[in-house]
Amino acid sequence: MRAARLTGWRAALEIGTVPEPDCPRDGVVLEVLACGICRSDWHVWTGADPVALPHVPGHEYCGIVVAAGPEVRGWRVGDRVIAPFILACGGCGDCRAGNQTICASQVLPGFTCDGAFAERVAVAHADANLTRLPEGMDPALAAALGCRVTTAWHALTGRAALKPGEWLGIWGGGGVGMAALMLGRAMGARVALADVVVEKLDQARALGAEAVIDASDAQAADAMREATGGGVHVAVEALGLPVTTANALGSLRKLGRMVQVGMPAGDHARMTLPWDAVYGGQLAVYGTRGMPAHRYPSLLDFLAATRLDLAPMIARRVALSDASAELARFDAPAPPGIAVITDFAA
Repeated sequence: MRAARLTGWRAALEIGTVPEPDCPRDGVVLEVLACGICRSDWHVWTGADPVALPHVPGHEYCGIVVAAGPEVRGWRVGDRVIAPFILACGGCGDCRAGNQTICASQVLPGFTCDGAFAERVAVAHADANLTRLPEGMDPALAAALGCRVTTAWHALTGRAALKPGEWLGIWGGGGVGMAALMLGRAMGARVALADVVVEKLDQARALGAEAVIDASDAQAADAMREATGGGVHVAVEALGLPVTTANALGSLRKLGRMVQVGMPAGDHARMTLPWDAVYGGQLAVYGTRGMPAHRYPSLLDFLAATRLDLAPMIARRVALSDASAELARFDAPAPPGIAVITDFAA
């Protein structure tokens, strides 16, 4: 099958033929319909989140079942499905308690095994993780339900418990940030978004953000507090950088909640943060990573009930051969919207 393989840090991905993935006994093999290109893939590409080389990246995908293992009960060849990027075992104590994202036996395509920058991908623990692709949903958008949209949904609803009428402050207008903006607005929150890219601020305003903040300003956190009448109730950090994490904390009103969504990796794995603000403001700080598979129905029902159109997230539909150039875009402040691989033959 055709795939894009990483053979060296920051090296152009090698496009070529690789062996077909083995089908796990409790899993499936998917023909990939679409795969997003995410900042987390960039962490792999740069070596900040190192993997064993050679390696096929890609963790944000949807596809059609082309093979099913003998232990799979709920899925058949031909089913169109989506999956979270954290494939939990489904049987351990954490999984049974609903906390699949901390499963000790989790499998992560694109990280711990080959991913979906390929024509086909193996998906372990299928019965515990797969969700049927909603009828009529664009595969490019469905791919975002594997990481960016689901991560934002769980951050807002499963961690910070965002309420209607509250101010939501978003630090970083990439895929997760834009998903959080649209979901937050649909939940009835008021949204402020900060970024350094003017075009992202323009897009945020067009999507309903009531306040947009130039994050290159040294007083950006103060500006967000002023624009929101004393600070946001919930702050989402969507980049994993020390400056945006500190600003997210600094933008909160007292008793506010901050969710660390951005992945602190490489040189940013350890940060010096204003813990005096946490203490004095009696703030709550949450970490989050992905979304448990059992929460897909709540998200899909919400999207159906609100008729929320997430299509503005998709900026570019690209070929597999374009993946290297898309990864390199994350070296600098990236343009608005996300890129999704939809052509695996070119």
